[in-house]
Amino acid sequence: MLKNEVLTLSHLSLIGILVLFVWWTASAVNSMSLNWTLQQRLAERRVQKSKLEIEVETLRLEQEYLKSAEYQEYMARAKQNRMAPGETMVILPQNSEAAKNKYKTPDETNKLRSNLEQWLNFLFG
Repeated sequence: MLKNEVLTLSHLSLIGILVLFVWWTASAVNSMSLNWTLQQRLAERRVQKSKLEIEVETLRLEQEYLKSAEYQEYMARAKQNRMAPGETMVILPQNSEAAKNKYKTPDETNKLRSNLEQWLNFLFG
């Protein structure tokens, strides 16, 4: 008797509808998840593409600069000590140690002093 009341056509159709609803919801969530993943991949590829386009444009401009007469003249002057007509070249001697150390900014004595000593020296000379 209980079997006949539980397994009626309306109960079975309700269970079938619930199963279909759960299956449809799961497949919709799966599709949305796949779509989100693909959108993230597409966004990454677009960023990568724009970076590569900028890099290509930079390399193209650098190539044009390296082919230019200004760069060739600069390199001839720098590497081969060439000069333009009417110019005279002055070759300076290497800097001495005194000249190299003249404008050094870090004061070695301040590094050895404590913070209090540095403040006292600053305030009272």
